Amino acid sequence: MIEAYEFGALRVSGRTYRSDVIIYPDHIDAQWWRKRGHFLDIDDIKEVIAAKPEVIIVGTGQPGLMRVDEQTLAKIKKLSIEAIVVPTNKACEEYNRIASVKRVIACLHLTC
Repeated sequence: MIEAYEFGALRVSGRTYRSDVIIYPDHIDAQWWRKRGHFLDIDDIKEVIAAKPEVIIVGTGQPGLMRVDEQTLAKIKKLSIEAIVVPTNKACEEYNRIASVKRVIACLHLTC
């Protein structure tokens, strides 16, 4: 479960992360970054898709400035994966709400 989020910091299981993360069911990738910074495309989440989640939650930053390519969303949908794209505070709430009932992976941008 995500214990806390504030601009630039995320706490999961007592550990604080200060860079963008991907939370998988069994581990956390604490070095996640996108090829084009504040823009997410399909190449940035190849490993996420390969893990075959039911849901991918994308946290777009505190004010929600990170953008997700429409083609990326279409590809995710075509794979029958639900995509939730919201500012990171809401993404954390959604993750905590559904992580115990669905196979979910959260891709979280922690700053802008």
